[in-house]
Amino acid sequence: MDEQQNTKNKKKKQKHKHPTHQSSNYSFKPSSQVKGLRFGGQLLIKSFTIRRAGPFELLRLLSQPPPTTTHHHKPPPPIFPSTTTFIPTNFTILAHHAWHTLTLGLGTKKSKVVLFVFESEAMKMTVDRMFPVEIPLGEVNKKLLRGLTGCELARFKFRKGCVTFYVYAVRRVGNIGFACADDLRVILEYVVALNDFMDHTAMLALPNQRSINFAPPAARGVNESSRARA
Repeated sequence: MDEQQNTKNKKKKQKHKHPTHQSSNYSFKPSSQVKGLRFGGQLLIKSFTIRRAGPFELLRLLSQPPPTTTHHHKPPPPIFPSTTTFIPTNFTILAHHAWHTLTLGLGTKKSKVVLFVFESEAMKMTVDRMFPVEIPLGEVNKKLLRGLTGCELARFKFRKGCVTFYVYAVRRVGNIGFACADDLRVILEYVVALNDFMDHTAMLALPNQRSINFAPPAARGVNESSRARA
């Protein structure tokens, strides 16, 4: 009995062990088999759009401050150079509000964010040339996920209030491990640590803003000073 219990305990520990750069414990599947976005009974939201986000928008989404510029006045490189992110467009945010109002509260408030963490920066650059800048949610599974032919994906899903995160790790078929495991691990940790989003209009905005478009700190300072002079 003791030996059986010890064996069970070892299996449990192995299940909860985090993957590393050398090991491949992520559940990678061919792109044709990996699970995609789920819509439930809210079929209308398939027409809502998401757009490609910039690196600073990703940091804001993950509640991380943007890196400071160097003394050479050159913008620093993005903190996740292997990651491509799609976030709801302003149209989608307005449509969510309108749909929720028209249905007297029955329409969904949930937005979707899709992150692709590629095994290399070169792979990301290659795929980015194929990915559209903006795409309806209903076409993500067919055109983005199924479009990654010759690739394997590991899928992670997190519900954070009215925002659902879909994170996909992408590698070439036949490759062992995941070269950008550190990026993936940090992103997953950031997402897990996020508080639930009560209002998705504030996803990337300051509390007094109604748009998710990101404005650099310098630009905000100029706008605030101009308003003060007015």
